Amino acid sequence: MENFSEWYGNILEKAEIYDLRYPIKGCGVYLPYGFKIRRYVFEIIRNMLDESEHEEALFPMLIPEDLLAKEGEHIKGFEDEVYWVTHGGTAPLDVKLALRPTSETPIYYMMKLWIKVHTDLPIKVYQVVNTFRYETKHTRPLIRLREIMTFKEAHTAHATKEDAENQVREAIGIYKNFFDELGIPTIISKRPEWDKFPGAEYTMAFDTIFPDGKTMQIGTVHNLGQNFAKTFELEFETADGGKDYAYQTCYGISDRVIASIIALHGDEKGLILPPNVAPIQIVIVPLLFKGKEEIVINKAKQVYNLLKEKGFRVKLDDRDIRPGRKFNDWELRGVPLRIELGPRDIKNKKITLFRRDTEEKFQIDEEDLNEINNIMDSIMETIKEKANERVNSFITVIDDGYSRALTDKIKETLAEKKGIILIPYNKDIYNEEFEDLIDASVLGTTEYDGKEYIAVAKTY
Repeated sequence: MENFSEWYGNILEKAEIYDLRYPIKGCGVYLPYGFKIRRYVFEIIRNMLDESEHEEALFPMLIPEDLLAKEGEHIKGFEDEVYWVTHGGTAPLDVKLALRPTSETPIYYMMKLWIKVHTDLPIKVYQVVNTFRYETKHTRPLIRLREIMTFKEAHTAHATKEDAENQVREAIGIYKNFFDELGIPTIISKRPEWDKFPGAEYTMAFDTIFPDGKTMQIGTVHNLGQNFAKTFELEFETADGGKDYAYQTCYGISDRVIASIIALHGDEKGLILPPNVAPIQIVIVPLLFKGKEEIVINKAKQVYNLLKEKGFRVKLDDRDIRPGRKFNDWELRGVPLRIELGPRDIKNKKITLFRRDTEEKFQIDEEDLNEINNIMDSIMETIKEKANERVNSFITVIDDGYSRALTDKIKETLAEKKGIILIPYNKDIYNEEFEDLIDASVLGTTEYDGKEYIAVAKTY
């Protein structure tokens, strides 16, 4: 894509996904069409979490300064980004209140009240909320925000270290399935010590690659060990009558998932939405000819009702404008399947279909509407394949051994091809100084084709 940044901004506006004109930098408005995409996306992760015995909850947005300060090492990672409430009306507050940058503090404060004995564990809760960070870098809609409008964070507490490790593996599995459902290819890496979640034992991250070749972190899973449990006194009585601190994990995703769907699947004409998150899965466009209007509209309504009964999200576009304009509108909005219905189709008992993913137009028999389920499955598979091809084309393996020539080759490749570069793991170069040498980010260590690599990239 020639100019991804410009394309991305145009699509958000023209497809009516997100309005940037709110008068605070880094804050915007989900428009109804974009909000529906968001809703269907997060229904998927909610269902996955519910099925794995997580429970949805909702914790306060306001955090007292003295409570936030308990986090010590953790809050140092956010201290320059915290928004503070200092007044109630015109009266100064005795204790400043932070707008949550993330929710470890309120959740773990409450967990202390809930955890007494080992039978109270595990606790697995999650919430989908707004978080606030005073982002000083260049803000980007749905990518780098001051008000993150969709932050799914899960927090768990366990009786043993092994249980927490198993929870990390479960969380990674949930996220793998989630991103696969959306057709988003990812690279999973263990973040380096200098870039892990503040206060975590270690961090696992999911990255994808946008059409401009830059890498985007779209999900993280953290093993917190007992670090936060000791700070917040999450102590419990063990099965043998002793005392121990809970072992914890947390994992989150944000609006970047929506940005990834837009970026990875779209084309020059606009969005290409996976059917499972498309606000409109099928649009019916009646082709009206003089003297045949009533016949066509009646048939279109009949097809509409049949598809509605089958559970599809379907729209009958009966606006009084030219069909070509309707086609452009729905292609821009990424509707997976279009039905064109005219007098000739009705006479021949045919239905004309247009697939947004392949731009293929074809006909099926009127009685074969059940085939649409298979067509939707095919659309999903095609979307996944294209995204995988695009992301894989940005992955480069360089196995030249460490030398000045290696750092030059990494810089050259990142400048020309971009994407992610994988180099065989070498503990001698796995440090922050290496980032300075290559003028890029070390994402962490990852497994690729059965071998351990260091992944480096230009990131958002």
